[in-house]
Amino acid sequence: MKLWSILGNSQKLDGGAMYGNVPRALWAKWSPPDEHNRIALACRALLASPLHGKTVLFETGIGAFFEPRLRERYGVVEDRHVLLDSLRAAGFSHEDVDVVVLSHLHFDHAGGLLAPWREGHPPELLFPNATFLVSEACWERARDPHPRDRASFIPELPALLERSGRLELVDGEYSQALGRSVRFHYSDGHTPGLMLAEILGPELVDGEHHGGVVFCADLIPGRPWVHLPVTMGYDRNPELLIDEKREFLEDKLRRNVHLFFTHDPECALAQVVRDDKGRFGTAHEVPELRARRLAA
Repeated sequence: MKLWSILGNSQKLDGGAMYGNVPRALWAKWSPPDEHNRIALACRALLASPLHGKTVLFETGIGAFFEPRLRERYGVVEDRHVLLDSLRAAGFSHEDVDVVVLSHLHFDHAGGLLAPWREGHPPELLFPNATFLVSEACWERARDPHPRDRASFIPELPALLERSGRLELVDGEYSQALGRSVRFHYSDGHTPGLMLAEILGPELVDGEHHGGVVFCADLIPGRPWVHLPVTMGYDRNPELLIDEKREFLEDKLRRNVHLFFTHDPECALAQVVRDDKGRFGTAHEVPELRARRLAA
């Protein structure tokens, strides 16, 4: 099996919102803001093939579904569907994808499912041959959002996924589509039922998989958020998220599972480390994956 990091449309969002209660003087060193206080963010997907005999895409980024006014409001940089270009550069098309795994259905993670915006045309679902994996809790949230995060969802998307006949709702550690090759962890601090997919490593130690890669989604958007106190203003329950993050990172450190970041503009993959004060960090940072073999 090989792995590719697949860049989607990039985004610029308010740095204060992305860093929650971290002072600007500190987060500006990690993510230098522009004149509008916005920081650069990637929307990076992970492609694995063959995984369980299939071509699997973990998330789709924000895509190009917004009409121009909203594209400007939400800081989407490019007007073309960058994810489709990146798939082609890796030797794939969206028609080649057998499974799309969605950590949750916020538009910056699921918008790439849709064709680029065209005036007068309704939203159109891409990936015609893919099974779509979504957690049950995320599905219910998308169908009936809370006022706090209603604007983060694409109203038409649930119906499009349902009508495809290729939607699988996941409520445990494993899915029907991917069997025992991918294990799911769950988090509620950012949004209910956030689904964190771990491609299981090849090494077994006392019945546990070591090595492997986990898609961190919005539990840990990038390297600065590996530090436990750092959360986003978008998180529904920051204290819960910190507790979830601690347990998550302790487990991945113990089993040498590498972290894959969706929003870090400069780093796709890194190893978890911990210093002598107990603070989590990263090492062996990789900016891009190009047909990288999964190894223990």
